[in-house]
Amino acid sequence: MWHGALGGLLPLLLWLSSSSSAGGNAGSPAPSAAKSLVWGLGLEGDAVLPARFFFIQAVDKSGRNFTSSPGENTFEVKIASPSEPFSRIWVQVLDRRDGSFLVRYRMYASYTDLNIQVLLKNKHVAKSPYVLKGPVYHESCDCPESSGALWEKHMHCPSSFPQIQRDLSVFPRVDLERNAHEIPQRFGQRQSLCHYTIKDNQVYIKTYGEHVGFRIFMDAFLLSLARKVRLPDVEFFVNLGDWPLEKRRTSDNLHPIFSWCGSNDTRDIVMPTYDLTESVLETMGRVSLDMLSVQGNTGPPWAEKNGTGFWRGRDSRRERLELVKLARANPTLLDAAFTNFFFFKHDESLYGPLVKHVSFFDFFKYKYQINIDGTVAAYRLPYLLAGDSVVLKQDSVYYEHFYSQLQPWVHYIPFKADLSDLLEKIQWAKDHDEEARKIALAGQQFARTQLMGDQIFCYYFRLFQEYGKLQVTEPKVREGMELVEQPKDDLFPCYCHRNKVRDEL
Repeated sequence: MWHGALGGLLPLLLWLSSSSSAGGNAGSPAPSAAKSLVWGLGLEGDAVLPARFFFIQAVDKSGRNFTSSPGENTFEVKIASPSEPFSRIWVQVLDRRDGSFLVRYRMYASYTDLNIQVLLKNKHVAKSPYVLKGPVYHESCDCPESSGALWEKHMHCPSSFPQIQRDLSVFPRVDLERNAHEIPQRFGQRQSLCHYTIKDNQVYIKTYGEHVGFRIFMDAFLLSLARKVRLPDVEFFVNLGDWPLEKRRTSDNLHPIFSWCGSNDTRDIVMPTYDLTESVLETMGRVSLDMLSVQGNTGPPWAEKNGTGFWRGRDSRRERLELVKLARANPTLLDAAFTNFFFFKHDESLYGPLVKHVSFFDFFKYKYQINIDGTVAAYRLPYLLAGDSVVLKQDSVYYEHFYSQLQPWVHYIPFKADLSDLLEKIQWAKDHDEEARKIALAGQQFARTQLMGDQIFCYYFRLFQEYGKLQVTEPKVREGMELVEQPKDDLFPCYCHRNKVRDEL
């Protein structure tokens, strides 16, 4: 059985345990259909994701793992339903260039007994074909699993998330009546907030503040989660701004505010960012940058990457101005430039001119990726970690939902908040190439296992579960709230059999 925690890690574990590994050059052994491995959540019908995914590890006939690409067209994947000859399923096979492949597919309708064939020169690989028995629901299908525990089992969710426990530990009880009265008074005039109630798996909202456009990200993710699993009845406030809000230190007077970013001097409850959640929902859709696409676009092999620190972005923090200044004085170590000026336009003549935007995938032509705060934490970090470069991360008071699991010198190279040792750290990486490579691989494996779409859904569900246990009053649909309606899919409706079958049993 496949286990979620090993999803992206298996190739690395197999590589480390092998005394010798096959390459991908001419004259190297060919991959074996019988020996190669196939595994992942996308081979399990009950695990519904916007884009499902699984993995292939190329192995030669003697049992040695490939550690470089055997060729991007080595494997062919066909997915169809026997009852639907024209299945609306988009399939992509992404070469991760480390001997493994990521297969992702997005379904635009629901099917029965989905058939997945993994082929190597027309031979079935491993245990192919894989048949997902029964109904297999697509993203738009409103068919929630009634048992949260069963849904978590299907999704291979971890038993706990340390950040959730840490964030909720300062709230021994949540008084919803008090919050509904006090939070709008305290924050509603100057901040942009959403007041949500989830009741009977329906989502209701009331907004406060002038700039509430970012509610679309939260609305969309809540609706998507509610289509997959029945959510507990909860009532909570979401901060739509960049900066976390709850700065009080006395636990008796704290208000629980859900935010996309936390800081060392605030008490907000941190969620995965709107950027990461949208990329999960829109994988193989409206976005080109997501945690799956990055894995197939990691640039040239390590030895062929440019040995320079690299950064592009906008002027959203003074340290970014210093970064560009540092790069100009040390061009052999650091390449940093602005693609947009907004916050410090009066300094454009000093730190310009602007340079053209660079595709994010082209970042990975460089060995050393500089991650420096913007207005708050830089939300690009998950994608940087998933690439094939080593991340140099600025010390910061800000954090995302996963930062507490990252370890300096294990998953990234740290540098001081004032950048005073950044050049020294880049030089260290250049002088210790093998150690830097190991840090890059550890960061990449963290992203592949902890920051994928399944983990994001698990995190939100567990957050609502644990928060719901703290509520001492009943969630209510308050005056002024409106229903956030599920989108209609009239062209490809789905017929939910999940809980009907269980009731009959």
